[in-house]
Amino acid sequence: MIYATGDTHGNFQRFRPEYFPEQAGMTRKDYMIICGDFGGVWDGSKKEQRTLDWLESLPFTTLFVSGNHENFDRLKKYPVEEWNGGRVQAIRPHVLHLTRGQIFELQGYTFFTMGGASSHDIDYGILDPKAPDFEEQYWTLRRMGVNFRVNHRSWWKEELPSETEYKEARYNLERVNHQVDYVISHCAPSSIEDIIGGGGYVHDHLTDFLEEVKQNTKFHYWLYGHYHDNKIINDRFVLLWEQIVQII
Repeated sequence: MIYATGDTHGNFQRFRPEYFPEQAGMTRKDYMIICGDFGGVWDGSKKEQRTLDWLESLPFTTLFVSGNHENFDRLKKYPVEEWNGGRVQAIRPHVLHLTRGQIFELQGYTFFTMGGASSHDIDYGILDPKAPDFEEQYWTLRRMGVNFRVNHRSWWKEELPSETEYKEARYNLERVNHQVDYVISHCAPSSIEDIIGGGGYVHDHLTDFLEEVKQNTKFHYWLYGHYHDNKIINDRFVLLWEQIVQII
């Protein structure tokens, strides 16, 4: 069995047995895919470690692609290894980060993964904690109640892929003749994002790249998160938030 869900932001209560009873019949060879904003590697606290240990104790294997709300400074400390045809980082033995631009084979099906997204909650910018007036800026914006982020504390430039990751993604798609069973991402291709936001979202390098994938790749379904809703668009683009769906 393979299930998928949307953003968790470090809260995995939806996987408790009373909310997800299907896990009673699952094993380590069954998978739960989180479509970005995993959030389980954030502050390194004892509470976070206990949460990751609890996630490891579940009967299935948890897989996730990166979102825009990840602590990339901490995430990059985990070593990269080969697994089922692609590159992963093992947060726990059965909690794996599926890195960008990879193609994995799971239960006889192929999955192309491309995490990342642009943060939309930064209307008032990204503060530099090393700036001499940082404290003043920070508390002024907090009192205003507006959206902003702090570099390397709540925002990282690695939320968007590097050129190396785009290059590897294109290489891997060419290797399989642009044909996979599933695409897993955090944000959506530009044309799908236009439908979700009614034209209100600004396209970026990643959404345009995903549009390129959409146009050039044969696939059955595309699963993604980021937009905090649950809906199906154009029959094949499955937007997930708190819902859990079985895909295999």
